[in-house]
Amino acid sequence: MSGINYLTQEGYDKMKSELDTLKTTGRQDVARAIAEAREKGDLSENAEYHAAKDAQGMLELKINDLEKKLANVRIIDESSIDTSKVVLMTNVRVLNHKTKKEVVYKIVSEAEADLKVMKISATSPIGQGLLGKKVGDTANIQTPAGLMTFEILEITA
Repeated sequence: MSGINYLTQEGYDKMKSELDTLKTTGRQDVARAIAEAREKGDLSENAEYHAAKDAQGMLELKINDLEKKLANVRIIDESSIDTSKVVLMTNVRVLNHKTKKEVVYKIVSEAEADLKVMKISATSPIGQGLLGKKVGDTANIQTPAGLMTFEILEITA
């Protein structure tokens, strides 16, 4: 992933904190598990040792991934966002024509996406379909669940 990652200050701080935790506590826990498994004897048939080594590999992969993302990060100042159209970091209040319900989505980068708090990735089908739209526009978006129609009601920072 060599592209630029656009994050809020909050998203950057969260990612940096996760990386610091993985590098300290995570590595210590894995090293402890490997040492304990090593004490149990023959390594060639020691399932705990192999599982701990696999966990170490996964941990290092995650650390490497976070380091790459943080190396290419651009922090967006949310106070300077243009709200005349849907762009990264805007909140969009939409009316779903099928369900007749209003929903507010925040358009964010993949690294910050979290549907539980209504933060959707700009690269998701809905995110892509909403980008560039203005208040009053209608977006017809093809999703895995079928065609969805949204009316843009409000755009805020």
